[in-house]
Amino acid sequence: MKYALVTGGSRGLGRAVCVALAEQGYTIIINFRSNQTEAEETLRLVREAGSDGEFLPFDVADREAAAAALDKWHKEHEGEYIACLVNNAGIRKDNLMVFMEPQDWSSVVNITLNGFYNVTQPLLKNMLVKKFGRIVNMVSVSGLTGLPGQTNYSCAKGGIIASTKALAKEVARKGVTVNAVAPGFIHSDMTADLDEKELKKTIPVGRFGEPKEVADLVAFLASDKAGYITGEVVSINGGLYT
Repeated sequence: MKYALVTGGSRGLGRAVCVALAEQGYTIIINFRSNQTEAEETLRLVREAGSDGEFLPFDVADREAAAAALDKWHKEHEGEYIACLVNNAGIRKDNLMVFMEPQDWSSVVNITLNGFYNVTQPLLKNMLVKKFGRIVNMVSVSGLTGLPGQTNYSCAKGGIIASTKALAKEVARKGVTVNAVAPGFIHSDMTADLDEKELKKTIPVGRFGEPKEVADLVAFLASDKAGYITGEVVSINGGLYT
């Protein structure tokens, strides 16, 4: 079986990605921190899509917890490996820098940047040995252009963009691709507090995107068809930023 791990996979964009990868034939490992109820709904949708899945709860920002969970998974799945990783877990704690509390800076950066390292590093060896791997990092238009009130979020996503490009060069010869997907404004829990009516005026296509549109892009990058695409940041933002 081909296994795909989606961090922050219990709802929103993560849930849509889980379903899209399931439709592609991956067995889905749903990571989440605490919301078991939402994760169970994601698993139901994965099974409805014709595949199967399992839960792997841990906090991506906690190095020891991530290592223990992944080690346990490998011991329980002898001879198997995680061929696809989608680093989707992340949070927003928006504020102008002058008013930003230390915790609002560190929590956003830790979950995104440290989470990327904590989950990706332990999975790389098997991908390299098997000579096949797909790593897709969920970033943001904020990491490309920078948005006021999101200095922490822009920092975290911009860091992942740089890491995507660097890691892609390290592992390309072993058949492992590393790409990033940079959504603009997408209907999800992360954007529920935004003024959609006003923001739509700034988007050339005149609407927010849908989670499935992003998930289908991720699924393509995770497929065999995308073997010659690596180190790329693919924007999906309705023309907001190119």
